[in-house]
Amino acid sequence: MKILLVKLSSLGDVVHTLPVVQDIRAAFPGALIDWVVEKAFAPLLARSEGLHRVVPCEIRRWRKSFWTGATRQEWGAFRAQLQQDAYDAVIDLQGLTKSALVARLARLAPGGKRYALANQTDGSGYEAPTRWVADVAIAVEPHIHAVRRSRELAARALGYTPAAATHFGLKVPARPAKTHEHFPKGYIAFVHGTSRVDKEWPLSHWVALGQRLNTAGYQVLLPHGNAAELRTSQTIAEALNGTAPDSAMLLPLLPLDAMAEEIAQCAGVIGVDSGVSHIAVALDLPHVQIYNFDTAWRTGPDALGLGGRQTSVFAQPAPGVDAVWQAWLACGAEVNA
Repeated sequence: MKILLVKLSSLGDVVHTLPVVQDIRAAFPGALIDWVVEKAFAPLLARSEGLHRVVPCEIRRWRKSFWTGATRQEWGAFRAQLQQDAYDAVIDLQGLTKSALVARLARLAPGGKRYALANQTDGSGYEAPTRWVADVAIAVEPHIHAVRRSRELAARALGYTPAAATHFGLKVPARPAKTHEHFPKGYIAFVHGTSRVDKEWPLSHWVALGQRLNTAGYQVLLPHGNAAELRTSQTIAEALNGTAPDSAMLLPLLPLDAMAEEIAQCAGVIGVDSGVSHIAVALDLPHVQIYNFDTAWRTGPDALGLGGRQTSVFAQPAPGVDAVWQAWLACGAEVNA
């Protein structure tokens, strides 16, 4: 059986879809599973255990320059790669016009079908072409966690029952955990970057939390994905290192697979609702996810049944430092208060 998954973006949505690969592998051990995704996220999918082929695209960029010869050439190459194989099932797990277009372009094997969502779910985008293109449109419960939505859609499309446990199948090379002589408990990664300003946590809160963690024997690791996030990381590092040298360390700009490797060596992660925070969940690290909106029911780790190692904290306009600290303690982290 050959199956094509279509989930193009964004990073958090891609991470939330990873368990579908493991569900299908468990139900059909011989299945070959391919995935179409935006090129920026392809390195992360290369870490997905059991995924046969990743088909990268750049629809976000192409639609801004669709009239140019270079874009037409790249689009043609993508279409040829997409149609390299014929699929028994094409599952549009995104529910947008762009994902419907990709699903429509994919080549079906004799008897193959295209599947898609028949309805919008709470808090998620949805566009009608996804069900117009599908041979089978599947309605799911509107009030549903993002991970469960993808798992349920794929299971009903292919006729299996997913396991109760959630397995992301994100594998990174095993390396010794990083430690520092003055911070023997290792690194805690601060994931402060997000695509939405209203999801950010106050800068002063990050510094205050970092100081508590430094006192408890942890060094702060600061990843970033763009220039604005780098400036925030630098500001946090300057504040912490001004108190005690080496209290915080900046990561260089890394592709997602390399960033996942770095985060995997941490003793834990504290972050806002963002794709990199969801990677921490997929890696099963002790993790606190910070919400300024009451949306953790849809994207947070609490509803996934992963145990007490991962939790979320919500308050408006933003959770306080004490609330996040207590949530960190509740993750089972051994710290000296």
